[in-house]
Amino acid sequence: MILELHRQGLKVAAIARQLGVDRKTVRKYISRGLEPPAYGPRSLRQKSTDPFLPYLGERLTAFPGLTAVRLWRELRERGYAGGYTAVKRAVRDIRPDPIIPFEVRFETPPGKQAQVDLARFEVEFTDELGVTRIVWLFSMVLGYSRLIWARFVVHQDLQSVLRCHIAALEAFGGAPREILYDRMKTAVIGEDADGLVIYNRALLDLARHYGFQPRACRPYRPKTKGKVERPFRYIREDFFLGASFRNLDDLNVQLRHWLERSPTIVCTPPRNGSSMRPSPKKSRRSSHCHLLPIARC
Repeated sequence: MILELHRQGLKVAAIARQLGVDRKTVRKYISRGLEPPAYGPRSLRQKSTDPFLPYLGERLTAFPGLTAVRLWRELRERGYAGGYTAVKRAVRDIRPDPIIPFEVRFETPPGKQAQVDLARFEVEFTDELGVTRIVWLFSMVLGYSRLIWARFVVHQDLQSVLRCHIAALEAFGGAPREILYDRMKTAVIGEDADGLVIYNRALLDLARHYGFQPRACRPYRPKTKGKVERPFRYIREDFFLGASFRNLDDLNVQLRHWLERSPTIVCTPPRNGSSMRPSPKKSRRSSHCHLLPIARC
């Protein structure tokens, strides 16, 4: 092909571009008056596992979870003399892809449920340079509208949690019918002999006053409270990391301003706490009208 193109009058550079080879290669074969050798595809060498591939495919189709070590032992009983690594490669190539189950999205109607959780943060305030403080982010999220109320506190003790409950419900202007918790000690103190959850008495008194029912998640079910846990990472990465705060009050003021202008957080409580302000991106109606009115003593 190189000599034929050269006889047609093409220059070396044009031949190299057309054939996708280097110009030095074109010059070499033109000077020798020879065509470059044509190489055919290499014949594939049979692998030691090839005779056993039908058996491996049958076993993995019936039992996808079988390990390569187990299958290697089975192949050795059937005359396989190769090593484990070859079996491991073969199993990796033919093992069926795992079937990923569908996630059923858990939704609640307006005014039905809120979720509560706390997350741990470490901060160095500019008023106390060189001192690392541990603060806790309390968050309450309404399940339907995703309205979020959040505040940083120094302690995660019962009094701090109860005060945050009161402030959140006052900001919402009402209470949902139930509030979901994990097994946090300020909410759940244990179970009775029948497996029924025993709630903290102070939390029950607060729930009775505001008219909501505490509800505890089942143990080891991390996705149950996803609506309140999901914003923690976003708050940490988009608001907290790399920012500077004078003290706890300044931290909470900046958090409030960030929540009000964040395009990703769905809703934010207004400053005066008199009503809810849905985000413009949210198509659902705000659920404040479905909340139970706050009991006044």
